[in-house]
Amino acid sequence: MIRKNRYAMLTVDTEALPLRASDEHVKRLIWGEHEAGTAGVREMCAVGNEIGVRHIFFVDFCGAFNRQDEIREVVRWLDQNGQDVQLHTHPEYLPPDFWPQHGLKDKPRYLNQFDYKKAEFTIGYFGKMISDVTGKPVLGFRAGSFRWNADTIRALQAAGIPVSFNNSMHASIVGQCIYSEPTNLPYMWSNGVIEVPVTERQFYPQVRKSLWKITDFVVKHLKVRERYPDFGKEWWRRLQFPVSYGNSPSLILRPYRGHSLLVLLMHSWSLLYWDKQGHGTYRDDQRLEAYRKLVHRLAKDYDIITTTEFLDLHARGKISTTHTVDLANAELRLKN
Repeated sequence: MIRKNRYAMLTVDTEALPLRASDEHVKRLIWGEHEAGTAGVREMCAVGNEIGVRHIFFVDFCGAFNRQDEIREVVRWLDQNGQDVQLHTHPEYLPPDFWPQHGLKDKPRYLNQFDYKKAEFTIGYFGKMISDVTGKPVLGFRAGSFRWNADTIRALQAAGIPVSFNNSMHASIVGQCIYSEPTNLPYMWSNGVIEVPVTERQFYPQVRKSLWKITDFVVKHLKVRERYPDFGKEWWRRLQFPVSYGNSPSLILRPYRGHSLLVLLMHSWSLLYWDKQGHGTYRDDQRLEAYRKLVHRLAKDYDIITTTEFLDLHARGKISTTHTVDLANAELRLKN
């Protein structure tokens, strides 16, 4: 029951990328099944079920393209268990011969470099894979690593996908996307697609001129910029789980207190740990228990909603878009 007039969305990028496991990628990185224990999407769903809330799972077929049947089973299970299944893509991991089979060039590989034709095909092709399993239209999309451009948003409109979950100032600053708005509130693109930003807060680097109050001369001669490349630059911290500075609900949520809409970023492997090879592995249930506390804490102050519920609230004026942004701002500018 919607009652608090403050909303949160639990978004999970659901992917089995090649370098994150040695083998059995879907089993290990999505289902979270390991010899010592299990911590994956089923456990996330169980946490939500304890208080009657659902997650939004953005599912990627590209990173595990040779395991399509396994990904379909993930989509089927999530849908049958009442979760919100939407689209995620990491096309850079598709085999090179995939593209010529569909009349397209292999390069570029990243979605933020795609023209409209390639973006439209990618979103339509993989969106249909999800809809063929769920029997439902895809309503939301998040690009892998937040790599997107204006043609991505145009392709969403062409595919009938009304909501983009791609705005990230962090991604824009590090060059993963061309443009993002410095806001945590939904806005409208000029073609009618609604943008729901991942929740972020602006911070500054660890070494700050404003704190040290040192002159440019000292900065130069102490080689501060060489030692700290981000000196003097802004950066944006995402609301995500887990985090390196501690996973208590108060630590995670404090910087975003008072926001009317929170969009939490997770991955299907977020309850796991990384071994020396950089592979996801189960160690214990500490992250699962920390996540349980976070979701329960969120639910005290926020209505946790799905994409469908977001669209309903928007249609009824309960959630408004703040402004309209011209797609030209995110236009791909090809080098001559």
